[in-house]
Amino acid sequence: MTTDQRKESWSTAEEEIMQATYRALLEYGYAGLSISRIADELGKSKAAIYHHYDTKDDLMITFLKFTVDRFEETIDTETGDEPVEDLKHAIEELLPLQRDEEQRRLQMVLVSLRSQAVTNETFREQFTQIDKQLAATIRSIVDRGIDEGTFRDIDSSRVAEHILATVNGAMYGRTTTDRHNTAAAARVSLVSYIDTELKRHS
Repeated sequence: MTTDQRKESWSTAEEEIMQATYRALLEYGYAGLSISRIADELGKSKAAIYHHYDTKDDLMITFLKFTVDRFEETIDTETGDEPVEDLKHAIEELLPLQRDEEQRRLQMVLVSLRSQAVTNETFREQFTQIDKQLAATIRSIVDRGIDEGTFRDIDSSRVAEHILATVNGAMYGRTTTDRHNTAAAARVSLVSYIDTELKRHS
């Protein structure tokens, strides 16, 4: 399933509710989130939300899909003719050294929601899907590099999982701690991995 196939079509009303949920979640956190607070952010009654969603859980499941769509837009990896540069570009998109405010807040929301996947099976399914998609994107670049002779004949699935695990760890670390060099260190490590372990040297 491609990223475009996964994207939802959002009505104006849904977009407004999702944006209100996003603002409320940033202000109150998942534990303090309620339909009333989302309605306050929306500037409408709770009935306007219940018209679209039966319960808070239904709303949050939809919100996670909405957030995943937004996240995927921020990592749009435009591939070219150079697998090495394409792979480095993907890592740069996933781990920008300087996040703008939108990227920072979006990653805060994703990390907050990912923690709920420990006990929420639906959330777990959604995060499983996004990780699979990210791994598939990385794997396709590595496979192309192997076919073209740029990369050594290596297990692309193992490479993808290694890169994804490093990215996820760095993203979690920079969002939940004050260790501001986490992303930079992870990127240096991954670039070194690409240059020394993946690239075919004559």
